[in-house]
Amino acid sequence: KISKYFLEILIVSNDSNLILEDKNIRIIKDCKDGYLGPLIGVLSAMKYANKKNKYNWVITFPCDTPFFDETIIESMIQKTSSKKEKIFLIKDKKQRHNIFGTWSTTLEKILEQDINNSFRKVDLWTNKIGCSYIERDIKNENEFLNINTIEDLELAEKIYSKK
Repeated sequence: KISKYFLEILIVSNDSNLILEDKNIRIIKDCKDGYLGPLIGVLSAMKYANKKNKYNWVITFPCDTPFFDETIIESMIQKTSSKKEKIFLIKDKKQRHNIFGTWSTTLEKILEQDINNSFRKVDLWTNKIGCSYIERDIKNENEFLNINTIEDLELAEKIYSKK
């Protein structure tokens, strides 16, 4: 879904066995050792984006949530023209989806300092910094299905086979 919208896709993964043959996809490791949660992935992406002033924003998607509507991508891209807000998260009527985020790379130093001071939870950090929302009226109950278990995978396979 996202390859239609971005010239470069970054996968932050510490899996050394991960191999891709797509020249538009780059795999990088977390910028800090140990599993420190998704914020470290955001920081790693920011560091990559800021290298040589490559990008002013990073847009993040969880790799285990395949059924989201593509219009989310367009909404997220539109937010990169913001001069005031620095973080946008997707939110539906029930909850916010913290890994579906649009992040200004100007936050890199603040995020790194906060991670060094034990911030680990995306919701706590984005609340501290302040975030805006991209409101979604979810019509597909499985749009944000997170595939974490065998049962989730079986449900995803059923959903996918109906498409």
